[in-house]
Amino acid sequence: MNLSAPSQIANYIAGSMQAPLNGKYIDNVNPATGEVYSQTPDSDIKDVEEAVGAARAAFPIWSTTPVEDRFKILNRIAELIDENLDALALAETNDNGKPLWLSKRVDIPRASSNFRFFAAGIMHFNTESHNMEDKAINYTLRKPIGVVGCISPWNLPLYLFTWKIAPALAAGNCVVSKPSEVTPMTAYLLSIICQEAGLPPGVLNILHGTGPGCGSAIVAHPDIKAISFTGSTRAGREIASIAAPMFKKVSLELGGKNPNIIFADCDWDKMMRTTLQSSFSNQGQICLCGSRVLVEESIYEKFKEEFIARAKKLTNGDPLDEHTKQGAVVSKLHFDKVLGCIELAKQEGGKILLGGKAVKGTGRCENGLFIEPTIIEGLGPHCRSNMEEIFGPVVTLQSFSNEEEALMLANTSDYGLSATIWTQDVSRANRVAAQVHSGIIWVNCWLLRDLRTPFGGFKNSGVGREGGWEALRFFTEPKNVCIEL
Repeated sequence: MNLSAPSQIANYIAGSMQAPLNGKYIDNVNPATGEVYSQTPDSDIKDVEEAVGAARAAFPIWSTTPVEDRFKILNRIAELIDENLDALALAETNDNGKPLWLSKRVDIPRASSNFRFFAAGIMHFNTESHNMEDKAINYTLRKPIGVVGCISPWNLPLYLFTWKIAPALAAGNCVVSKPSEVTPMTAYLLSIICQEAGLPPGVLNILHGTGPGCGSAIVAHPDIKAISFTGSTRAGREIASIAAPMFKKVSLELGGKNPNIIFADCDWDKMMRTTLQSSFSNQGQICLCGSRVLVEESIYEKFKEEFIARAKKLTNGDPLDEHTKQGAVVSKLHFDKVLGCIELAKQEGGKILLGGKAVKGTGRCENGLFIEPTIIEGLGPHCRSNMEEIFGPVVTLQSFSNEEEALMLANTSDYGLSATIWTQDVSRANRVAAQVHSGIIWVNCWLLRDLRTPFGGFKNSGVGREGGWEALRFFTEPKNVCIEL
């Protein structure tokens, strides 16, 4: 099997590669070089109609396929992802701008893990029964929903795409999916892998296109009964406004403005290493990044000095260079947004301690979209820079005097996705974790993920949970059966 990025991507409908019905394409740009290197379908409602028709036709057979057979196909997809690690990682890096070593180490292995986990999970997914003594017995059936829609973002393209479609397929649904048009390549390559793995035609359909042109048509289609979306809070609000009146099931994993709470009794070296990672991994383009760093005032100056010194070593460069720590941001639109946010922070009275500027690339990356790791202090908790998601290599520093103030700062944000707590005091760790308004709490670590655990946030960070049994429950409908004895 030879996977390579083509000059023109195709949609994957009814098991075959198809051009968009309108004949329109979008430029696909390598953000590290500024070069257009492929064309992506600009699909619309006509392509969605065709994909939904294929999914509807496939559903009766796929939904009744024994779980052992579903396991074999999904596990084979996982094996083929692993076998094509290098090709998929290169495609991910060229699409997204992240360092190649990161794609190889995190993104592609996690994509295969998602398929492998849910392939195995559906084999062990069970339901409840309730015995009414000598009167009756109740038992619950969980049935696949039917045709479902999965829409994923550009920051972790294959990683988050598979995080949605794997449980949907494992549960017996047929899927109409849309990856981000900014980073479409690995989803296209997954189409080829699915063909090779023997996934029946129509079970998974992958459409490429914009949110307004293609994504909205998926959300609004009356035969698509559930929507799983990861992306911005703005887009999530629009999706909810369309899906709610149609009584669709909706799972929305949205933005984050996550606090990283550092107490004076932390494990200093581990905290410094991990905080650098949680601030700037993937150029800060991870919804779980700790973009608000809250430090106990007794260690604030020491932390600031060492954090700046370490961040200075995170040099921007060619993502294909194994020594590069920071790659390019994903697109010109996002590049301009992040730089605009930095300018806003200055206007709000923020002091730029490090970075704050675009970086000129060299060689093949002369026209790349690079931004320095940026550290800002002097901003109040209610300013826009501490309230709104920037989603770039930018963090703010704030100090706190006690646990109560740390919690106040942490909970000020309208978001509530994740938080990290650094302390050696077990009682404090449990106490603070219980009171931080976030759906995911890490204590003395970051991004340590068990796929069995629920994933999602509070407030503007979304609705519902993904992962483990939560995902399989979302993609099924419960039916209670009561039998009188």
